[in-house]
Amino acid sequence: MESDQDMLETILRNLLSNALKFTPSPGMITINASIQMEDIEISISDTGIGISELDCEKLFNIDSNLQSRKGTENESGSGLGLILCKEFIDKLNGTILLKSEPGQGTTFKFTIPMNIN
Repeated sequence: MESDQDMLETILRNLLSNALKFTPSPGMITINASIQMEDIEISISDTGIGISELDCEKLFNIDSNLQSRKGTENESGSGLGLILCKEFIDKLNGTILLKSEPGQGTTFKFTIPMNIN
């Protein structure tokens, strides 16, 4: 379905945009994709400012009252992008994981079934 393709493009655009926003120059952003059984696994990793463990637990919860942080060049955001990503991944019957350490960067890894259009 075209809506599945649109959701996937929105997920990728948001995760990549966040990686760019929170990675100071000269930093590195790495995108990987692989096939795992019947799923596609995509990861976006950066060498950016990272996220605390406490904030990681709140990122995908709209009720957490987590304040959106400014980017490395003072860019603003609403904090809703990651919540939308999680909702779309759930609708596509996928999963999303987050690994981060302050000052060391962040990796978002998600899987979706290969059978989306």
